Amino acid sequence: MAVQQAVGQDPYFPANGDPRYRVHRYELTLDYRPGPNRLAGTARINAIAGRAALTEFQLNLADFRIGRVRVDGRQPHYTHRGGRLRVRPAKPIRAGAAFTVEVHWSGNPKPVPSPWGELGWEELEDGALVASQPIGAPSWYPCNDRPADKASYLISVTTPSAYAVVAGGRLLTRTTKASTTTWVYEQSAPTSSYLVGLAIGKYQTVLLGDPGPGGVPQHGHIPAQLLPEFSRDFARQPAMMELFQELFGPYPFDEYAVAVTEEELDVPVEAQGLSLFGANHVDGARGSERLVAHELAHQWFGNCVSIADWRHIWLNEGFAKYAEWLWSERSGGRGAQQLAAAAHQLLSTQPQDLRLADPGRKLMFDDRLYQRGGLAVHAVRCALGDDAFFLMVRSWVRLHRNGVVTTQAFTAHVARFAEEPLDALFEAWVYGAKLPPLPTLTATGGTA
Repeated sequence: MAVQQAVGQDPYFPANGDPRYRVHRYELTLDYRPGPNRLAGTARINAIAGRAALTEFQLNLADFRIGRVRVDGRQPHYTHRGGRLRVRPAKPIRAGAAFTVEVHWSGNPKPVPSPWGELGWEELEDGALVASQPIGAPSWYPCNDRPADKASYLISVTTPSAYAVVAGGRLLTRTTKASTTTWVYEQSAPTSSYLVGLAIGKYQTVLLGDPGPGGVPQHGHIPAQLLPEFSRDFARQPAMMELFQELFGPYPFDEYAVAVTEEELDVPVEAQGLSLFGANHVDGARGSERLVAHELAHQWFGNCVSIADWRHIWLNEGFAKYAEWLWSERSGGRGAQQLAAAAHQLLSTQPQDLRLADPGRKLMFDDRLYQRGGLAVHAVRCALGDDAFFLMVRSWVRLHRNGVVTTQAFTAHVARFAEEPLDALFEAWVYGAKLPPLPTLTATGGTA
């Protein structure tokens, strides 16, 4: 938690998040009616002040009607405009003190605008979906919306009984009263606000594989008509889980779920313990299998080990991209070297003005960041050799489990596993913009 406290304002989204405090736990009680797209919610937020007394603080929350705000049971002064709920407690909160915020809100949830389109709560033809990366979380609940502020969650959602509710974490209870059902999920692992996923729809639930004693429960939630295609497209996910646990270390959460909507999504989206796919990603021919691997890998890289701020997004996407290549390599497809060569060829035809270490907000989701990120990870593998590389990766996940990291922390970590300094490698691949030569694995895993 000390690392989180030290992280300042996110340079890409200075209006999101408040580094003057951190949240320990969110308890969200929601009532959602799909027909009128009506959401009413109560949030109980347990937080801890930073190194200075808090005379005021802010939460991010979109355009809802605020019914009530309390700080430690007392009514504060507050304003709510421009997606910011600014709160001034009746008396200052002393440095390092724990405090509780209660917020009641209601309205018609909708996505928040961003440079990449609308993000967050999306009303579907028959249900709803939440895909928040990077700044969509305030579209449905009040939060300290910064990736470094990770908290546990208890989420209760009441909705008409015809609908299922899927959230990341463990389903504690499902209680039906009259025509509504309340679903209660617990996510005990520290979670960034943008990684709190939710899907509400008419789903059929299936078990993916047999986890066995000590295994990871994996469930799919899909429209019934897509079940035959889904059963083929996701059939190898349990094998992916086994491989990634071998390569990256134990799966970091209690369970893993995937939800497929009846509508199309541009890309799948990861949440903590949950990945969200569109109907277009289910074709019965494993046409999106690399994306199944990509989203699963994010549970280690991005969700368990999270970035301190959005400048470091390549640490999420580079490893998830490389996990695609590792799955292909180990499951009978093209090897990582072949896929790296294809990515290198593609990048050689495109502008070379992107620096992984700080791509800028405009380019943080550019496909070049994914491809170059995967290549940077491949370059590290080539330099270390397989034994040291995979030892390094498992150690990285173990040391930073449930924490936050930076590019500088990664380069320092890799250096501990290298026989020779790798400053030039990182300067070229991570801090520079020009495309370096293609790194090549030798038969023993070193650089040719």
